[in-house]
Amino acid sequence: VGSNFPFNMFNTCMSAHILKAPLKNTIHAVEDQTLTLSCKYSSSNVYLYWYRQYPSSKLDFLLYTDESGRVSGSPPPGFTAKVQNKIMNLEISSAKLSDSAPYYCASRPTVTRSPATLYKN
Repeated sequence: VGSNFPFNMFNTCMSAHILKAPLKNTIHAVEDQTLTLSCKYSSSNVYLYWYRQYPSSKLDFLLYTDESGRVSGSPPPGFTAKVQNKIMNLEISSAKLSDSAPYYCASRPTVTRSPATLYKN
């Protein structure tokens, strides 16, 4: 029997678009099962992004999709996105323990960086 492990979901807000809270904050999965993470949004004509963040690491971009369901980017093997009725699903087929991490959804490209000091020349 496969082992159980948690997946954490967080919502994030970008510019004027705020994604509603994920449909579930934590999902417990069994290895090798197909796992679906869902995020509801309210805007239209948006590009929807998925990110993953391992402990002590930066956000990793996974993929993005538009409302028609076209997926772009280079998602890891077994990862795909589907959009239906203003819900964006990230599907992970044959989930592994190494897939366990916080996942984030966003409705615009996300820029992450360390705080910087600006100097006037």
